[in-house]
Amino acid sequence: MKQYPIGIQDFARIINGNMVYVDKTDLVYQLASTEGVYFLSRPRGFGKSLLVSTLKYYFQGRKDLFKGLKMEELEKDWKEYPVFEIDFNGKDYTQVGALEKTLEEYVSSWERIYGKSPSSFLSSRFIYVLRQAHLKTGQRCVVLIDECDKPVVDVMATGLKTVVSGNEMTLEKKNLQTLMTFYSNFKSADADLDFVFLTGVTKLPQEGPFSGFNNARNISMNFDFDTICGISQEEVDGYFHDSIVDLAEANNMTFDETALLLKETYGGYHFNRKMKDIYNPFSLLNAFKNRKIRDYWFATDTPKYLVRLLNHGNQNIQEIINRRYRAQEFSDYWPTVDVAVPMIYQNGYLTIKGYDREINCYVLDLPNKEVRNGFLSLESAK
Repeated sequence: MKQYPIGIQDFARIINGNMVYVDKTDLVYQLASTEGVYFLSRPRGFGKSLLVSTLKYYFQGRKDLFKGLKMEELEKDWKEYPVFEIDFNGKDYTQVGALEKTLEEYVSSWERIYGKSPSSFLSSRFIYVLRQAHLKTGQRCVVLIDECDKPVVDVMATGLKTVVSGNEMTLEKKNLQTLMTFYSNFKSADADLDFVFLTGVTKLPQEGPFSGFNNARNISMNFDFDTICGISQEEVDGYFHDSIVDLAEANNMTFDETALLLKETYGGYHFNRKMKDIYNPFSLLNAFKNRKIRDYWFATDTPKYLVRLLNHGNQNIQEIINRRYRAQEFSDYWPTVDVAVPMIYQNGYLTIKGYDREINCYVLDLPNKEVRNGFLSLESAK
């Protein structure tokens, strides 16, 4: 019986466990081959953490893990780089000081390996670590940051406050300032950095952490990387034919009926005007494992901040779907409590369903049946 890596984000564990792996390593190679700073936005459950893990093992030179994959034919000059990974998942940032504690834990662990700067500032200490790692290994450093926006969006629209230097401010603003401070000096570490990659749901504001990255390249709508997370129609057809057969037999349906229902329920995502169909991998793999088509993704963990944003403006989903928007209104935009569309789109509850070239606008709508059912349940619960 096939082992589906549901909830497993570690690339090595999936490969060594002989689990189903949709080979994205050609895209990983393409992304990693160019020095720079990159940001990718995708909804939760679409494999951002797995992508970060794959990049980590690639830059660590773990050639053994890529045997039989596309990477094996592409990479001929394996090198081992010093890799620094920050994962903001799994922490509750609604607690004052939680973000600072997380960053301190990471920097302290690296200082035990590469030495400690006399500075008391976290950002300066991290820059010192990067310099020492470069000198020690002879290779420039790789920095991977997963869910870089989570410490801020966790507290968005909560109204939670804290006191800084005698002044009261929202915890949202405080966490954003902490990230700004931590990243602001990265510009001075350019000589020690080879590749920087950040994932998140929404790109942090330009005046925030990304200002320290010389304007990170946002590849969220890039044609070359539209399938780097999620599962494309071609991948469904190529990797999961037998899984669809099993699902069809378990539900007394034909293969074609099952394939269509899967597409209508979990597919329909598009991340640029190329309109390449992408499936939600979390729901798709759960359907195959359980041999039942249900609303897995929406029911599992609808972000609390999304509910807060919708309730704050008392917004009706019918008022924002099937409408035209310019890209800056929903993609490369920092959402606020008064402008919820960007967060709804970036979380995967809206997707691109059309493009009007003449006026350079996109049509946003609900991606599939699962999301539509979920919104109906949210509306009825109001």
